[in-house]
Amino acid sequence: MAIATETIRKPKIRHTQCFIDGKWQDAASGKTFATIDPATEETIADVAEGDAADVDRAAKAARRAFDSGPWSRMDARDRGRAIYRLADLIEEEIDELAALESLDNGKPVKDARAADLPLVIDCLRYYAGFADKIHGSTIPIRGNYFSYTRREPVGVAGQIIPWNFPMLMAAWKWGPALAAGCTIVMKPAEQTPLTCLRMAQLAQEAGIPDGVINVVPGYGPTAGAAVVKHPLIDKVAFTGEHRTAQIIMRDAADSLKRLTFELGGKSPNVILADADLEKAAAGTAFGLFFNQGQCCCAGSRVYVEDKIHDEFVARLTELAAGRRLGNPLSLDTDQGPQVDQAQFDKILSYIEKGHQEGAQCRTGGGRSGERGYFVQPTIFSGVTDNMAIARDEIFGPVMSVLKFSDWEELITRANDTFYGLAAAVWTRDISKAHDFARRVRAGTIWVNCYDVFDAAAPFGGFKMSGQGRELGEEGLKAYTESKTVTIAL
Repeated sequence: MAIATETIRKPKIRHTQCFIDGKWQDAASGKTFATIDPATEETIADVAEGDAADVDRAAKAARRAFDSGPWSRMDARDRGRAIYRLADLIEEEIDELAALESLDNGKPVKDARAADLPLVIDCLRYYAGFADKIHGSTIPIRGNYFSYTRREPVGVAGQIIPWNFPMLMAAWKWGPALAAGCTIVMKPAEQTPLTCLRMAQLAQEAGIPDGVINVVPGYGPTAGAAVVKHPLIDKVAFTGEHRTAQIIMRDAADSLKRLTFELGGKSPNVILADADLEKAAAGTAFGLFFNQGQCCCAGSRVYVEDKIHDEFVARLTELAAGRRLGNPLSLDTDQGPQVDQAQFDKILSYIEKGHQEGAQCRTGGGRSGERGYFVQPTIFSGVTDNMAIARDEIFGPVMSVLKFSDWEELITRANDTFYGLAAAVWTRDISKAHDFARRVRAGTIWVNCYDVFDAAAPFGGFKMSGQGRELGEEGLKAYTESKTVTIAL
């Protein structure tokens, strides 16, 4: 694997405090934590370690902003204009923000610039345009009455986001919440707080009133748990791991908060013998190795029809072996480090399990370099459905290739998981494509493509991959309540 060399300048660190009620504030405890550069294992900056006291301040500010501030009452077009302005400011700083995302997360800066940031901007603009299109309907009921519904903001939204796409996950949650007229208390991942804090500053510059967006960096068991339990927060949206979602459901039971979850996956990616193998191989490699394999919808279970199995595995192996690992701020880097030591160790432990269970490592299989959390892009063939690498979400650059021959058996095997986030099939047979889309239990089905996202297309999972949807009109409805009004005439 080649090593990338050409680099861009490190970005300036502007904000490391909590952002509450429009002000930058130290944590009430005075504590800080280090956010680490995963490429060098060195500290980038010390960030305020918020906890329950800071969440309480943020929730009270958000409650005041919702109950007595202008945001939920202003003309919807004016709300839309402020969200548009936020998107414009992000676009103006796209290069700096991409570099900051790359530094804090480890993803290649070229990916942050070409994928993450454009999707952030598009999502905010999509919901800005939706702000004045939230409405109810009139209902014909018996008797001399006029009955109609109103769509109203749910109130204060608590939002807890992961570290794999920090800015994009913030946009996915801010966009619909702001368009609906909600106020926000956000807890970014402790591994990657820097771009979320910068976005909060840009939101203030865009004219979004103080108290509408509040950001409290910190840890899940302290700051995250406080968001879930706080009585002034009406809804919690969480993206992350299913075990954490189970804890959130239990903690939210007392207040019956509205909940939406976008959770993990072990997505099947199926290649039939009639597929365009060149496109399928490129799409399959992208569907797993993009973002260092740290995608909830990664196509980590690759089912290849037996007729083409050996040829296809050879194509995949060549693509994986040619990926360039190195400094994520290098413009020619294809793959950066994993986000932190814990994730690095977890991935290597699963690679070892693959060896122990008898899978064949075709390429990769270990650490790359001596510094930073770099894992070689790894492909296992000879994988069976009962192996840990085929059943567990690894969240790293580890692909499991499984062979199949019978279509009906393939459908059963694809569904044999408690996840159900995404799935894909590569084929020229339109009948099988539709059959796959109908019968595989997953929230997103891709046909002859992978990782195609748009702000208008809902995203979420079946089974343990979540509840509710983000993006599209469904994502907006998750931040509204329906009120029925009936008037005697």
